[in-house]
Amino acid sequence: MDRPAWAPEGVDMQQASPARMYDALLGGSHNFEIDRKAAEAGRRLVPDLPRLALSNRAFLRRAVRFMVDQGVRQFLDIGSGIPTVGNVHEVAQSVDPEIRVLYADIDPVAVAHARVILVDNGKSAAIEADLRKPDELLARVRENGLIDFAQPVGVLLVAVLHLLSDEDQPVEKVSAVRAAVPGGSYVAISHLTSELRPEDAGKLGRNAADVTRVGIHFRSKDAIAAMFQGWEPVEPGVVELPTWRPESDRDLHETPGRSLGLAGVGRKV
Repeated sequence: MDRPAWAPEGVDMQQASPARMYDALLGGSHNFEIDRKAAEAGRRLVPDLPRLALSNRAFLRRAVRFMVDQGVRQFLDIGSGIPTVGNVHEVAQSVDPEIRVLYADIDPVAVAHARVILVDNGKSAAIEADLRKPDELLARVRENGLIDFAQPVGVLLVAVLHLLSDEDQPVEKVSAVRAAVPGGSYVAISHLTSELRPEDAGKLGRNAADVTRVGIHFRSKDAIAAMFQGWEPVEPGVVELPTWRPESDRDLHETPGRSLGLAGVGRKV
């Protein structure tokens, strides 16, 4: 198989990646055949799966706008994935061009493509880092120098924590990031859930484990809410993706009551 020019050397083109599968669901072009097949397999099991991806992307946009309105002027997007329309820096810098954005992802394709997009953007950058190793991740953030931990940070953990198993201790990983940011910082979390559609969640979870070999963990609302431990919840709390402060009917990509994702925002006091 020919390696695309945008794909870094050493990337396994025979193993699906969550970031590239998400890109495929959004209709992006920075994915491999294995990623498209994996995304299509999920769509066959749950036909409205692409709507979940759109719903999650819309939540990201709204959460960033909310934080900007609260005065946040720097963002750390952990598990940022493949850059696509409506990136964090596009949303935030459309309000204030001086806002700084640092993307961090474990997927080298995501990081490489982000760096290409950001080559002329002096207020944004991308690093390769793993949330499962928060000390190393935070050290790389500090080494990069774009984020000032003396000022409030908008931490984005959007569609990434469901890639961590219970053994990876996702609650503790969020707590480690919270400890690094000052008061006045915010966190936005979105997460796949088994709360409303347990049968569909089970189908997708089994397919991820047995076929695509990508670990995806659907969790209950209580388990997701626990990830906000130590953060002051922002209204309306942890809710379905399309019902977190929708701005118009265009944000209702999923039917309320049937979302496969939950999301919320918290503030560090």
